[in-house]
Amino acid sequence: MGSLITILIWLLFGALIGIIAGKIMKVKKGWIMTIIVGIVGAIVGGFIAQLLGFGGVGVDFSFSLDFVISVLIAVGGACLILFIARLLKIIK
Repeated sequence: MGSLITILIWLLFGALIGIIAGKIMKVKKGWIMTIIVGIVGAIVGGFIAQLLGFGGVGVDFSFSLDFVISVLIAVGGACLILFIARLLKIIK
C-alpha cells in the first residue's frame, strides 16, 4: 500500500511540476505528457543539482524549505526538458 501511495504522490508532483513548467515555457500538452515532463524534469533537475553540489529533489512532501527547493529544482529541470524539446522541434 505504501508504494502505491508513493507512486500517486509522484504522479501528482509530476503534474504540478509539469503544469508550472508549461506555464513558464508557454507550452500546452495533454495531462499524460504534462506528468511525464514533470517527473522527468524532477529527475533531470535533481541530477544537475547533485552535480552542482546542491542536493537533489527530496521525497519529503511536507511544506518546508526543502520542499520549496525541491519544487524549484524540479521546475528548472522540466523547463530545461521543454527548452530542449523546443530546440529539437519536438514541441512548438
